[in-house]
Amino acid sequence: MATPAVNIGIEEGARAEIAEGVSRVLADSYSLYLKTHNFHWNVTGPMFNSLHAMFEEQYTELATAVDEIAERIRALGAQAPGSYSDYQRLTAIPEESGAPEAMEMVRQLMRDHETVARTAREAFAVADGAHDEPTADLLTQRMQLHEKTAWMLRSMLE
Repeated sequence: MATPAVNIGIEEGARAEIAEGVSRVLADSYSLYLKTHNFHWNVTGPMFNSLHAMFEEQYTELATAVDEIAERIRALGAQAPGSYSDYQRLTAIPEESGAPEAMEMVRQLMRDHETVARTAREAFAVADGAHDEPTADLLTQRMQLHEKTAWMLRSMLE
């Protein structure tokens, strides 16, 4: 038996465009999760305790977020990307395979949170234009979180 068509009041083409934007948010979020977890494991120096704990708090929040984001993509009737090659193709977050010094980690994460906020803002415009309130709400929450986190990280660099 065929799967019933998605009929949530948003035209199929708009749903696909929204899902593409939200997929970029998912890829950015997952890439940022991975980078933050890497930094949690590998941070050193006089701020070790505070950064180690802060990075854990951040990657834990991101782990929950990626699930919510992926579930929204599925609710729109699209497949959620779930492979490293998908994320590499979709993300705007630069990979860090090494372990830079602690304040460079903070600097990179600040920029990366700003990147996710910008990606979410782009996707928000499409969702808002299609009157997709649930997606717009999700993206608003993500923008708020990433902008606040970027501010907190930026404050550490002053």
